[in-house]
Amino acid sequence: MSLISVNHLTFAYDGSFDNIFEDASFRFDTDWKLGFIGRNGRGKTTFLRLLQGMYEYRGQINAPIEFSYFPFEVQYPCRKTLDVLVEISPELLLWRIECEFSLLEIDAEMLRRPFETLSPGERTKALLAALFQRENSFLLIDEPTNHLDLRGRELLSAYLNTKRGFLLVSHDRNFLDGCIDHTLSINKATIEVQKGNFSSWQHNKALRDSFELSQNETLKKDITRLNEAAQRTAQWSDAVERGKKSAADSGYVGHKAAKMMQRAKATESRMERAAKEKAKLLKDIERADSLAVKPVPYFKETLLSAAELSLSYGEKKVFENVGFTLSRGERLALCGKNGCGKSSLLKLILGEPLPYTGTLRVGSGLIVSYVPQDTGFLNGGLKEFARNSRIDESLFKAILRKLDFSREQFEKDMRDFSAGQKKKVLIAKSLCEQAHVYVWDEPLNYVDVLSRIQIEELLLDCKPAMLFVEHDAAFVENVATKRLEM
Repeated sequence: MSLISVNHLTFAYDGSFDNIFEDASFRFDTDWKLGFIGRNGRGKTTFLRLLQGMYEYRGQINAPIEFSYFPFEVQYPCRKTLDVLVEISPELLLWRIECEFSLLEIDAEMLRRPFETLSPGERTKALLAALFQRENSFLLIDEPTNHLDLRGRELLSAYLNTKRGFLLVSHDRNFLDGCIDHTLSINKATIEVQKGNFSSWQHNKALRDSFELSQNETLKKDITRLNEAAQRTAQWSDAVERGKKSAADSGYVGHKAAKMMQRAKATESRMERAAKEKAKLLKDIERADSLAVKPVPYFKETLLSAAELSLSYGEKKVFENVGFTLSRGERLALCGKNGCGKSSLLKLILGEPLPYTGTLRVGSGLIVSYVPQDTGFLNGGLKEFARNSRIDESLFKAILRKLDFSREQFEKDMRDFSAGQKKKVLIAKSLCEQAHVYVWDEPLNYVDVLSRIQIEELLLDCKPAMLFVEHDAAFVENVATKRLEM
């Protein structure tokens, strides 16, 4: 057990006038299961890179241990999986990795397959199992859940709970609650470390925010009252000065003026103390303004329906005998393991010419707003993107501001955005579109927790008709009015 300490860390990217970190100091234990949270663009991935020595910085990072990073870049993925894992962790024992695979519900036969034939979720589990076998290593895990379905996330969370000595970046609340014992948070103005999981951090932050807001209101009233008292004292002083009649009054008037001056100084001192206390408050209050969407009412109750729907690619059957209906105001979550055909079903509904049997009815003239999984096509400026998407630029940017975009981001090329910021661009575009139904395919990948909560509140408040795929269990539980298990 030893400490990793960060002292007076200051860092900015070349050419940037804004510091990502400024005089930050904190520390954490190498034996902790540490969750790492914060809004998109606050510097989580940057900090992981700083720990690995990838950038120059001011200050000190003292670590008595080596760092390993996930996702691990595999060279020559055509090799057998076992060979890849042994290269990652030379001290790896076959019986040990087979035990790790059993915990993750992976067939040991996969070790003999070429690594490139593994699914993204299988690769995630295999690489993490190997990285945890490294000796004297502290694992930096950057968003491991993005290619995992609900069951995969549950397994990985339970697996990580059996480990110690890692720093985990994730925005999945249930996932974090299942595997961490401390939380490192990059707040709006500070960085802090707390004991406990995400839920306890969220509870503590809500209590602190409530206390600070209450204190702020009290101090505002105190400053107003003291300012009024100072004005009254000044008026009394003027009245006393005007009340002088002769030299005989000077002793009495002087004594009274001295008492007023003493009172004025005391009032001024109390105002300064109150102002200083007030200045310390509200720096970490997150302004999660409410969002809105205005769906177009459809003239019929039922928007979509399917019966005995089956889809195949050649001889490979993707899904079969699927049936559902989507009515106005309903939010249908498509659930199931990776590869069960959820995205294919969405593409079918969107009109792609895929071979299917059974019945699929899409309402006549139905207007659909779509958020795809992929963000790789985003490039250029936001102004141009809004124009090409035929959406209101002012509304589009106002939504992005509410999702914690700074005004400086508006001038950047979208290729330079973080993965979470790119997802927010697609969500904001969809929220600008007036549609009968909103079809979202894993919209929350890389999106920070506070933005997820904002989007949840929006959907619960505005109640649009929606068909979506999402592996964040808390989001599905809170948002979906019905589920389709595939």
